[in-house]
Amino acid sequence: MSVFDPAHTAFGFELRTRWGQRVRGRFPVYEGVVLALPDGRSQIRIRLATAAVEVEGSARYAELARGEGFFDAARYPDIEFVSEPHDAALGHDGGLLRGRLTMHGISRRETFVVAPTTCSRPGRDCDAIASGSVDRSNYGIDGLRLVLADRVRFTLRVRLQDERLPDALP
Repeated sequence: MSVFDPAHTAFGFELRTRWGQRVRGRFPVYEGVVLALPDGRSQIRIRLATAAVEVEGSARYAELARGEGFFDAARYPDIEFVSEPHDAALGHDGGLLRGRLTMHGISRRETFVVAPTTCSRPGRDCDAIASGSVDRSNYGIDGLRLVLADRVRFTLRVRLQDERLPDALP
C-alpha cells in the first residue's frame, strides 16, 4: 500500500460563474491510498474533507462552498472516490480512470483522465496528474445556480510514499 505524500500532493476544483469568471479552490485536508491488489492491478481510494475547502482569494467564497448551498460540510463532511481496479500502465501511459464518486450522499460512476508521464515511476519520480468534470446537480448540489455553472472540474496532482509500519516492540 502506498499513501499520498502530503508535501507533494494537491486536490483542487474549478468552476465558472455565469459571467465566465473562474473560481478555483482546493482541498487541503484529504486521505489517499493506492492499494496493490492480488491480481497485480491497483485501486485508488481518496477522501476529501469538505469542511476544510479553501477558495483562492476569497474567504467569503470558501464559506459559501462549505455551506448548505454547495458542499454542505456539516451534513456531508467528505467527498469520496474509489477507483475501479486498473493496470499499472495507466500511471505511465495515461488514460481513463473510472470509479465511484460520492458527494452529498449520492454515488455515481465517473471517469477522470490521467495524463501520461515521461518518468519511469509515475507518482514517485514525477507527479501523477488527473482531472475530470462532473455535473454538481447530479449529486443534489443545487445551490447558487444563478451564480455558478453546473460543471465542476476536479484536478489532482499526486506523489506517493510507502506506508511505513511501526517498528516491532521488543
